[in-house]
Amino acid sequence: MISDIVFYAGIGWLALMLAVLVVVTARGRTTATRILALNLLTVLVIGLLALIAGEDRRPYVLDAALALALLSFVSTLAACRYHEDRRPFR
Repeated sequence: MISDIVFYAGIGWLALMLAVLVVVTARGRTTATRILALNLLTVLVIGLLALIAGEDRRPYVLDAALALALLSFVSTLAACRYHEDRRPFR
């Protein structure tokens, strides 16, 4: 009973933060703000996937979360390097 309340409160909170980050990503003034907002957006999606995997006991959802985390890490590094030097790799 209490675990269901905590689960749905967590889902609601993450959904609210996702909505705020979508607005921040769309209306960000600088490129660095947008890169950071997109990175946080993927972190929240990973959190949602982890909650879903824990609730439904589906291990393949955790695989998707892990793949998204690795892809997000590499893409954030490439975007930051491109923003700084205008070339992602040396």
